[in-house]
Amino acid sequence: MASRQREISVSEFFTKNRHLLGFDNPAKALLTTVKEAVDNSLDACEEAGILPDIKVEITEIQPATSPNQPSKFRVAVEDNGPGIVKPQIPKIFAKLLYGSKFHRLKQSRGQQGIGISAAGLYGQLTTGKPVAIVSKTGKGRPAFKIELRIDTKRNQPDVVKDETTEWDKDHGTRVEIDLVAVYRGGRTGVQEYLEQTAVANPHLALTFVPPKGGERLEFPRVSNELPREAQEIKPHPHGVELGMLQMMMQDSGAKTVKQVLVDDFSRVSPAVAQQACEMAKVSPRLPAEKLHGEALEHLHKALSQVKVMAPPATAVVPIGETLLIEGLKRRFPRADFYASTTRPPKVYRGNPFVVEAALAYGGDLPLDEPAEIMRFANRVPLQYQPKACAISESVYQTKWRNYELSQPKGGLPVAPLAIVVHLASVWVPFTSEAKEAVAHYDELLDEMKLSLQECGRKLATQLRAQKHAQREHLRRSLFEKYIPEVARALANILSMPVEKTEKPFYKALPIFVNLGLDEDAKDAPKEVPTGGGAPSVPPPASAKGKDKQLKLVE
Repeated sequence: MASRQREISVSEFFTKNRHLLGFDNPAKALLTTVKEAVDNSLDACEEAGILPDIKVEITEIQPATSPNQPSKFRVAVEDNGPGIVKPQIPKIFAKLLYGSKFHRLKQSRGQQGIGISAAGLYGQLTTGKPVAIVSKTGKGRPAFKIELRIDTKRNQPDVVKDETTEWDKDHGTRVEIDLVAVYRGGRTGVQEYLEQTAVANPHLALTFVPPKGGERLEFPRVSNELPREAQEIKPHPHGVELGMLQMMMQDSGAKTVKQVLVDDFSRVSPAVAQQACEMAKVSPRLPAEKLHGEALEHLHKALSQVKVMAPPATAVVPIGETLLIEGLKRRFPRADFYASTTRPPKVYRGNPFVVEAALAYGGDLPLDEPAEIMRFANRVPLQYQPKACAISESVYQTKWRNYELSQPKGGLPVAPLAIVVHLASVWVPFTSEAKEAVAHYDELLDEMKLSLQECGRKLATQLRAQKHAQREHLRRSLFEKYIPEVARALANILSMPVEKTEKPFYKALPIFVNLGLDEDAKDAPKEVPTGGGAPSVPPPASAKGKDKQLKLVE
């Protein structure tokens, strides 16, 4: 038994457990491949200060042999980013758990260094073809074309081809992956993902060339302003676990306990560090590497109790209320009403986060269907496992009936409505490595519901104003229907021209009917309108209205 024991590489593990990364069926595998490549391109462009221009092409290279079988596709994602230096290309695309973002506390789309290399691994497993990468780091510099495989036993890249090539772009990267997949539309399709990506990234110019002769889609950018760059922060004492605290102390070198607390933690001043040491009955001058056992536990408990400012919100970059609405207009340009809100920064487990929400109402959105929910985490759409996601739960828990909408018990509002919820955080608590759903933390759920309620109040104000205007329009139509009859009767009684008796009625009409949203109602109509319906009782006249009535009678 001992002779059969051996180390398992991470590539071997995910070869047998690729479902954990979002490659559990051919349709989902295609979406995940596109998603990982687009996320990498967006992150690279934003970090380099470049407005992203991304092209996604999906080509069917071998049709399915039968209706129930998948096809072979080639996914190509090309960007105008800074490019990748040649020595890094094999490690980025053919080595799992290799990346620059895992140890940084700042908002980013990718976190684990798995995504794009896992997509290449899936392509290699299903087609036997290597991943092809073309990259160029600047004008006048050579473009490199490299083809890679993953040595799954060692989790190391295997370079199949390495050559220079001609490329007319000044800088950027193009990735091509052949894979067995199924191309589908609908809520979990590639096109839906790209449309939602355009909503959450208004600074993105996106081109999509679908397979099988589908119509080429263009999503021009609606903002020329890049998101503010997220600033890296240090761990917060209220979010550090005992094991992490132990590692930080052991790796401190020659520092004292107090120096580690001040230098390696966020928002810990010398006074706060001194207070924590006193509460734990630990000498602040004790070499940090010698802190262990009960003393370490006492310090960890003291750090959770001592009052410390929340971590700085500079590590988180929300989309913003204005750009959220601009993004929604890209997806729903004919909606009648838009609303958005960005909540103040909050903290869970020592990690800062911001929740945003937006909605579009009316227009050509379906009237008698449940509202459409779009979930985002760090500007990335989440299309699978909606029932397991805290974002969906927050929408279900919101009482939309309070905001003039119909809502079955425990369900979504039934209305021409689209809802967006975006979570921006230095560390999004996904429920799995596939990054498909957000875990149910109470702090996150509370902020999501508050943001939705704020948007709901804005929508309710608009809907109530519209209903009021509709009622007033109906009342006006009833008045306008009988004004000609009354004017003619008065003209006969007073032996006056009809025009003289009719005109004061229309002039006095705004006193009885407050149209609110309709500014044109203040002006008397040039022609005699026609109306329908039963007459209604006018509201009590004000003193000013009575004066006009007396003048009319006189």
